[in-house]
Amino acid sequence: MKPKIFFLLFILVGIYSCSSDDNADSTPDIPQNSECNNGFAGIYPCNNYDLIAHLPLSTFGGIGITGNDSWGWTDSASGKEFAIICTSNGTSFIDVTDAVNPIYLGTLNTATVASSWRDVKVYNNYAFIVSEANNHGMQIFDLTRLSALTTVPQNFTADAHYTGFGSAHNIVINEVSGFAYAVGSDTFSGGPHFVNIQDPLNPFGAGGFSGYSHDAQVITYNGPDNDYTGREILVGSNVYEVGLFDVTDKSNPIEISTVNYSNIGYTHQGWFTSDMNYFILGDELDEVNYGGNTRTLVFDFTDLDNPIYHTDFFGNSPAIDHNGYVKDNLYYQANYTAGVNIYDVSNIENNSISKIGYFDTHPENNATNFRGAWNVYPYFESGNIIISDINRGLFIIRKSGT
Repeated sequence: MKPKIFFLLFILVGIYSCSSDDNADSTPDIPQNSECNNGFAGIYPCNNYDLIAHLPLSTFGGIGITGNDSWGWTDSASGKEFAIICTSNGTSFIDVTDAVNPIYLGTLNTATVASSWRDVKVYNNYAFIVSEANNHGMQIFDLTRLSALTTVPQNFTADAHYTGFGSAHNIVINEVSGFAYAVGSDTFSGGPHFVNIQDPLNPFGAGGFSGYSHDAQVITYNGPDNDYTGREILVGSNVYEVGLFDVTDKSNPIEISTVNYSNIGYTHQGWFTSDMNYFILGDELDEVNYGGNTRTLVFDFTDLDNPIYHTDFFGNSPAIDHNGYVKDNLYYQANYTAGVNIYDVSNIENNSISKIGYFDTHPENNATNFRGAWNVYPYFESGNIIISDINRGLFIIRKSGT
């Protein structure tokens, strides 16, 4: 069985086999702007992070929909901040400038059919959306439309549609080069599919290479390895290993190196530290397959030709880790049933990673299953952080006292 197919079946079982007493719809909503006091913001366990607002999935329309990915966009003209949350039915947009009073603006429906997997990234004021729905392609939406709305909510239509692939698990964008990379698509055996998006409304295919990749980060490199300064580097989380590739020349992508580790479950997603010295990786199935608490791995990437395992660190529960991102010296990890955990990685060189806070969007338990926080977006200048939760929708949180 192909890794992708196995993974999809596994996730479907994990999402839809939960017991009825773990039903988010029965949970009362919590007043906006709930400070974290004595370990709770309303019903939600927390430490050092307050609940600013919560919009349940029912806000975004449809019955029985589930949440998945999320991202954010800031309008440089107005300074307004917008949350983008994906659901099984489409992609919804929320004005979170006044985070205590978020405004639901409307939804761009799925291009074809519903799917539990939808992913979005932003480039040059446009959102690029893919899904594992059959024949979905890549929807392109002009985000500047959001600032001028006078009537909400709206049913949006896409501004452009790329059909060089049908289904795709994820999309990655290098905002410096203006290239998007669809991974886990029905092209290139699931390997990265390159799309030139420098003119966002007129994207075109620019090649790719074979070998299934579940997720990736693509950067214009400015790290410690001078051999690759200025090169476009793709780091793929590729089920059984991490792969590093030079994709500067789209017609001739070059494998630089690969690295793996012990007790591989499913090499899922990772992110560079800010100085590009290290790469922090989440394995989505090691807790399931091997037991133990949430394990996160760190690799030394100071020499891209010779990446090596550096250390790992563990959470306080057996919850499964999902997407994680670095901002400055903090690592924000969506941890499914354990919500979002925040780690200080400023001393990662000396194997010292400390948890400084958390916000648990799934108060029922920290079980090893696929419920709770799917994604976290920590990049708003305001300091507000958005979380997309499979069962409860959109949360806006903020560090206490800021």
